[in-house]
Amino acid sequence: MNPEHGAGGLPPGLMKKERDMQLQAVGRKAPPVSDAERQVREDLAAAYRLVAHYGMDDSIYTHISARVPGTEDQFLINPFGMLFRDITASSLVKIDLDGRILDDSPWDVNPAGFTIHSAVHSARHDAACVLHTHTVAGVAVSSLAGGLQPCNQWALQFYNRVVYHDFEGIALDAGERERLVADLGPTARALILRNHGLVTLGRTVSEAFILMLNLERACRVQVAIQSSGLPVYPVPAEVCEKTAQQYESGDSVRQPGQPDPNAREWRALLQRIDPLPATSYRN
Repeated sequence: MNPEHGAGGLPPGLMKKERDMQLQAVGRKAPPVSDAERQVREDLAAAYRLVAHYGMDDSIYTHISARVPGTEDQFLINPFGMLFRDITASSLVKIDLDGRILDDSPWDVNPAGFTIHSAVHSARHDAACVLHTHTVAGVAVSSLAGGLQPCNQWALQFYNRVVYHDFEGIALDAGERERLVADLGPTARALILRNHGLVTLGRTVSEAFILMLNLERACRVQVAIQSSGLPVYPVPAEVCEKTAQQYESGDSVRQPGQPDPNAREWRALLQRIDPLPATSYRN
């Protein structure tokens, strides 16, 4: 380590600047936004903290974005350099499809995150939220020639419903967006980036997160099974398809009178991250 650098490997002046920016972002007053945008900001901040809670974050890398309600070309994304566990509703950065920052955030955004998320949001207007991870299990499955296998109940949610995009290097080339969109197609809710990680698309933030939670669990189970070296007990194709349709309908988990099948689970998940008000994701 450079003796002129602090414990974090950065010069003390730069470390102070980074910390000041973080305090400014976490502590700044919420921008004047519509009630709908405020709710999306709170849900998105909660998703970041839940990703950290479940060990699906990767330092300051990976990203989750949410479309700003009432727009087609604006979305919210994490400030690049802030840990997921610290993100709040007001610290999220608003950008457009050209990468321009639209608010007064002192932070910039991850260039690779912009490439991936702007591609999806520009092509899939049904995707209110896009979530991307680099977990060990997810990257392991993304690196297998056979990809995700229908070997457990969580995986069956994605039976014939997951698509793949080949690795082209760190996603900094804007030209990759067209190829990613072509591979994603018009309906997929799960995308596996070969040798890279996982992506889920949700009509709500809660849907994108719960899809990712289940996809991650499917990958962990698959890695555990394959590590055992034992044969997999096969699930018949008709049962695989039946299970996928059951997940899609949401009828088994939908609360009576509630159109969103994820509402019950999302409320329960939020209880895991509702801390003291001073550090709440809602701030």
